[in-house]
Amino acid sequence: MEGKGRAIEAMFDRIAPRYDLLNRVLSFGVDRWWRRRAIRALRRALPEGRAPERLLDAATGTADLAIRAAEAFPGAEVTGVDLAENMLRRGRAKARQRRLGGRVRLDRGDATDLSFADDAFDGAFVAFGVRNYEDLGAGLRELRRVLRPGGAVVVLEFSRPRAPVFRLLYDVYARHVLPRIGRLVSGDAGAYRYLPASVRAFPDGPAFLRRMRRAGFRRTRWRPLFPFGIASLYVGLAGEPSGGASGARPPRRSAARG
Repeated sequence: MEGKGRAIEAMFDRIAPRYDLLNRVLSFGVDRWWRRRAIRALRRALPEGRAPERLLDAATGTADLAIRAAEAFPGAEVTGVDLAENMLRRGRAKARQRRLGGRVRLDRGDATDLSFADDAFDGAFVAFGVRNYEDLGAGLRELRRVLRPGGAVVVLEFSRPRAPVFRLLYDVYARHVLPRIGRLVSGDAGAYRYLPASVRAFPDGPAFLRRMRRAGFRRTRWRPLFPFGIASLYVGLAGEPSGGASGARPPRRSAARG
């Protein structure tokens, strides 16, 4: 894990105590609806009649999506990984409160270098995490590697509105209002200056679909979400690459690393 990864880990460890509260405040509660949409998207993308047995939540944070997935798919074991141990600690407490401790496992790990065997999961999520990856291409290739053929990935991520007037309003909010609220609630203005900067730098929309296809995902699709497309949902299926250097499958791993 290089410089960006260590900085991201330290930042999220610092803001972990107020992270869930700020998600509700800064999104006006819409983040819960976004996660429900992600669950629905995975359900629709999986083969009809096949209930998932193992699901991955990469960059799980405080495990909101992992917990929701365990509740939505009662027969599935959900594994979440994240760099920030303080975030994971809060997620484990929430899973125990929901009596899901036996089906939600949260481990510290790097989403760009997963410790799981090839073809280990039926489906995977990333919610508001891919823009923080040290290496976006490596993270997407790892997701493809650990998914079984035909398994689905659902990525939920912030994006900038396409309509010029809404983009302008969003940029004003993100640059000037969001850091102030973040500082007042968490005491860490820097983390909430990083957020809009990372959204501006992220290759959203069709550019992200191209990244997914280069990593070996097929039948990719993108849907901007309410309100105004400030978040987007991306879906793809894991499949064998059609060939070429950029689509070559990563080396297989037969067992999880310790």
